[in-house]
Amino acid sequence: MRTDAPQPVRLAEYRPPAYLIDEVFLDFGLEPSATRVKARLTVRRNGDHAEPLALDGEGLKTLSVAVDGVAHPYEATATVLTLSDLPAAFALETEVEIDPRANTALMGLYMSGGRFCTQCEAEGFRRITWFLDRPDVLSRYTVRMEADRAFHRLLANGNRVEGGDLGNGRHYAVWNDPFPKPCYLFALVAGELDELADSFVTMTGRTVELRIYVDPGMSARAEYAMDSLKRAMKWDEEAFGREYDLDLFMIVAVRDFNFGAMENKGLNIFNSALLLADSATATDMDYERIESVVAHEYFHNWTGDRITCRDWFQLCLKEGLTVFRDQSFSGDMRGEAVQRIKDVKALRARQFSEDAGPLAHPVRPSSYLKIDNFYTATIYEKGSEVIRMLKTLLGADAFREGMDLYFTRHDGEATTVEAFIQCFADASGRDLTDFFRWYEQAGTPVVDLTTAYDEAAGSIAITLRQTTAPTPGQPTKATLPIPVRLGLLHDDGRPMGEECLIILEQAELTITLPVPARPVISPLRGFSAPVNLTTDSPEKDRYVLLAADPDLFNRWEAGQGLAKDLILKRAKGAPDEVAEERFAEAMGRALGDQAADPAFKALLLALPTEGDLSLAMSPADPQAIHDSRDHLRARLAVHLGDDLRRLHAGLSDSGPFSPAAEAAGRRALRNAALDLLSVDHHAENADIAARHFETAANMTDAIGGLAALMELGGEVREKALETFHARWKDEPLVLDKWFAIQARESSEEALGRVLGLTVHPDFDRRNPNRLRALVGTFAGFNPARFHDPSGAGYRFLADQIIATDAVNPMTAARFVEPLGGWRRYKPELGALMKAELERIVAVEGLSKNVFELASKALA
Repeated sequence: MRTDAPQPVRLAEYRPPAYLIDEVFLDFGLEPSATRVKARLTVRRNGDHAEPLALDGEGLKTLSVAVDGVAHPYEATATVLTLSDLPAAFALETEVEIDPRANTALMGLYMSGGRFCTQCEAEGFRRITWFLDRPDVLSRYTVRMEADRAFHRLLANGNRVEGGDLGNGRHYAVWNDPFPKPCYLFALVAGELDELADSFVTMTGRTVELRIYVDPGMSARAEYAMDSLKRAMKWDEEAFGREYDLDLFMIVAVRDFNFGAMENKGLNIFNSALLLADSATATDMDYERIESVVAHEYFHNWTGDRITCRDWFQLCLKEGLTVFRDQSFSGDMRGEAVQRIKDVKALRARQFSEDAGPLAHPVRPSSYLKIDNFYTATIYEKGSEVIRMLKTLLGADAFREGMDLYFTRHDGEATTVEAFIQCFADASGRDLTDFFRWYEQAGTPVVDLTTAYDEAAGSIAITLRQTTAPTPGQPTKATLPIPVRLGLLHDDGRPMGEECLIILEQAELTITLPVPARPVISPLRGFSAPVNLTTDSPEKDRYVLLAADPDLFNRWEAGQGLAKDLILKRAKGAPDEVAEERFAEAMGRALGDQAADPAFKALLLALPTEGDLSLAMSPADPQAIHDSRDHLRARLAVHLGDDLRRLHAGLSDSGPFSPAAEAAGRRALRNAALDLLSVDHHAENADIAARHFETAANMTDAIGGLAALMELGGEVREKALETFHARWKDEPLVLDKWFAIQARESSEEALGRVLGLTVHPDFDRRNPNRLRALVGTFAGFNPARFHDPSGAGYRFLADQIIATDAVNPMTAARFVEPLGGWRRYKPELGALMKAELERIVAVEGLSKNVFELASKALA
C-alpha cells in the first residue's frame, strides 16, 4: 500500500527563480544505452540573495560538476543537484550519462523506431541534464550532437550552423536557436529519416525552408501535412498578422509519443498518426486532424513559444488560446457551422463530463501533484471557449487590437493569464474583472430561459437565470458574464427581426422585445457560451428550428435535443412512440433538403452519444441508454430505409480521391446512411454493407463498411476483420483502427474480444497509440460493455492502468477518467467502479500521475 503523501504544487506559492540561465550549450554523444550529455550554462543570480542553486534532474548519472572551469562541491539526490557558495554570475559545466533505450516513459531523450527523439513538456528536460526545469527560465540554446552515421539526420531547434564527418563512422551537427525559450521547448531527433522539402514566402518576402521528416518510404504520406502547414502559415499572417521568424521550420514524425504533437521551437515533433496520410491508409477524420494539429503546433510559434507561460498554472494561456486559433483556422478551411458543431460535440463529450465529476478543475487550476495530469479538455477546449466568448463580448475589431497588443507587449516573455486579459481591457477600455472568473471557477453553468408573451402589448419578456453546481473545492459559485446570442423566428421559420446579443452577468435578467406575434426562440446561437441550456419552449418550436433556423448550429442542436428527450423517455420506462415517428418524419425532410451541405446532414443523422446521454440521466443507466438509443436508430433505419439506400447509392464516388471538405462531406453522409442501415438487419442492407466494404477505394469507406459489418455481426463480420488485418498487418497506423473498431463492438462478447486482443501478437502496450486504440476506445467509447453489471469492464481497465503505470505513468493516468465518474451511475455500478479505484490507489509504488487522479476521484 502507498505510504507516502505527495505534496501539491500551489499557484499561491509561486516564486521567481533564484537564478536565471541566459545561454545553454549542450554537447550530446549519442549512444542508445549510454548517451553522454555535457552542459555549459551561463548562470546569474536573480536578485540580491545568497540562496544555493537547486537544479532538477531525474535518472541522471552525474560524472562531473564544475563552476568557472573548476570542480565544485555539490549535494545530489535522485531529483535535485544543489550547489552553494556561488558568485553572482558564473559558467556551470556538468556531464551526465543517460539511457535513452531504457526510457519507456517517453519523456526526455528516448528511442522510438530505432531513432533518438525527445519530449520535454512539461518536465522532461530534467531527464536529459541538470537544469532549472521551469517555464519562466528563458535561455538561448546551442546544441552539438555526434552519433554513428547510421543516425544520418541530426536535428535540433533553430538553424543548423555547422556539421560534418568525424571519421570512425561518426558525424556531428551544431544547431543554434537565437530566440530565448524555456527548456520544455528543447528538441533533438537523430536517425534514419526521409525528407519532404518545400518552402514558403512570408508576407515580407522572406523565404522559409520547410522540411518534414518521416520513416523511409513515407514522404508521400506527408504531402497533406505540408499543404496544411503552408495554408496555416498564410492564414496566421492574414488573421493575426503573425509571420514566422526563423529561416527553417521542421516537423518530425515518430511512432512512440505520449501526446499528439509538440511545438518545440522550429522542430515540431508529431505522433505519426497525426502527420501521415494517403487515401488508402487514412480516413477523412485523419485528414481533418492532421490539418488541425499541424496548424495548432505551428500557431504555437507565437502563442506558446515567442510568448510562453510564467508557470504551469498558466497552461491555458498557450493551449486554450492556440486551440481557439486552430479551431478558427479549421472553420475557415472546412465550413464554420460544420466545424463549430464538431468542436462542440468534442467539448461536451470530454469537457462537460470532466466538469461534472470529481476531476473538475478551473481553466487555470490552483494546485497540482503532477502537471502532466492537467493537459485536459478543460485547459484546452474550455480554455478555447473562454477566448471565443471574449471575442464575442468585445467584437472582432477590439479582440484583434487586444491580440496585437498582447504580441507587442509580451513578446519574448513568460507571462500570465492576468497579463493576457489586461491587454484586452487596455485595448477595449472595458473592465474585464468579472470575466476573469471564467478562468478561476470550475463547473458548467446552467442557463434557464423562460418566456412570457403579451399579445395585447405585442411583446415578449425573456428571462435568463444562471446557476453553477458546486465542484470539488468550490462549494459556492459566483455569477459569470455569459454571452447569449439570440434570434426570433415566425412559426413558418422566417426570421423575426435581427439577432441580438444578451450579456447575462447577474443571477437573473429579464429583457422585453417587441414582436408582431408569438415567436419561436432560437437561443445560444453558435453555442455562444459553454453552458447547459434549458428552455420552456414547446416541442413544436424545436421542429421549427430543426427545419428552418438560419443558424445551422441551432438547427443541429434542435435535432439533438429532440432525439435526447425521446431516448431518455424510453430509458426511464416512458416511451413515446408517436413522438418517435414524428421525429423520424422530420429527419426525412431534413435529409431531403437539397440546399443543405452533405457534411451538415451527416451530423444531423448522428444521434447524441451514449456519453452525452449519461450526463442527462441521474443516476445514469448505461444499458438502458444503449438499448433506447439503438431503438431510435432502428426506427430511423426502417422509416428512412428507402431514402437512406438511395442516398447511399447516389453518393457513390468513382472519381479521384480528394481530402477537401466538399468531397469529405459527401463521404461522411454516405457512411452515415450506411451506419443507420446497418441497425436494420435486413438482407438488402447486409448486402449493401458487404459491397461497401469490398469495393472501398479509400480508408474512410473501408472503415465505414467494416463498422457496418461489425454491427451486423456473424460470419461476415469475422471474415471482414480477417481480410482487413491480412491487408494492413504491416501498417501500424491502420492496425490501430483495426483494434479500435473491435473495441467498440456492441455485442455482449465485446469484453472477451478485447481481452483476447491484449494477447494478440500485434498488441504492444508500450506503444501509446496501440494502447489508446484498444483500451482507451473500449473504456471511453463503448459504455454499455464497459459498464457491464458484473464489473468485469472496470476490473479490466484497472488492470491495464496498473500494468501501464509501471512503464508509462503519463499514459496510464489518462485511463483513470472513465472510472472517475462513479457517483453519476446507478449505485450498484458506482460501488464496483469505486472498488477498482481503491484497488489502484493501494498499489505499492504507484506513480504520482495515477495516484493524483485516482485519489481525487475517490475524494
